[in-house]
Amino acid sequence: MNTPPFLQDRAALVTGAGGVLCSRMAVALAACGANVALMGRRREPLETVAGEIRANGGKALCVPCDVLDKAGLEAARVEIEKAFGPVSLLVNGAGGNNPHATAQKETLESPADASAGGTFFDLTLDGVRDVFTLNYMGTLLPTQVFAKPMAQAGCGVIINISSASSFRPLTKVGAYGGAKAAVNSLTQWLAVHLAKAGVRVNAIVPGFFITEQNRALLTTPDGGLTPRSQKILAHTPQGRFGEPEDLIGALLWLANDAAAGFVTGAVIPVDGGFTAYSGV
Repeated sequence: MNTPPFLQDRAALVTGAGGVLCSRMAVALAACGANVALMGRRREPLETVAGEIRANGGKALCVPCDVLDKAGLEAARVEIEKAFGPVSLLVNGAGGNNPHATAQKETLESPADASAGGTFFDLTLDGVRDVFTLNYMGTLLPTQVFAKPMAQAGCGVIINISSASSFRPLTKVGAYGGAKAAVNSLTQWLAVHLAKAGVRVNAIVPGFFITEQNRALLTTPDGGLTPRSQKILAHTPQGRFGEPEDLIGALLWLANDAAAGFVTGAVIPVDGGFTAYSGV
């Protein structure tokens, strides 16, 4: 007997859906029967993902919106509900870094470096604020808008996308790691807050994946590895970067009430062993 996909006709929303990782998540959710709303700032990459979903027989709706615009999110909720019904699965994938919140030097090699530029002391307030706002508030605001109907209905799933830098601070990107650590904390706080309302909240913590945001940091123009990439791989026991498909198993497990109905407040690394490795 054929059984329907476990997300059949459920409305799912993926923010940051035009990106390398979240676009694959959206396609995977659609393959499991979900009607997927794709959210991002620009329509063009969303339409590309939607076209792929529709070509495979799925349903997709493009909802261009800034996750920091609460009024826009409210309007998007009305549009999604009109097309697909209330969202019962939210993937908070929007996020990113800012060069003005990134130190150019990994460490200070001498006292003189404190005045040389490119260090912690040269991070800008606006850059750091932007990183925290995008990653933390860009998770909190969509959750406020889309999780309230879940709580009122007594069921729902929220999956936040964090980063390996949230567990182990990485050189250069202290603001980004701090913002993602805050996302981990928010995930666990929300899991407790919403548990008796029937809403599960978990996070996936990707290790190192090459995306458009970090390609220039991890690869050379000829496709080789930068020194930073070589350090990363030396501390990743599986010895490779992740592929977007590596995240799908954790995503679908957490989204499946039958498989993960007793899982909430979990912050799960998918990183080839990076966070488990001590360096020795």
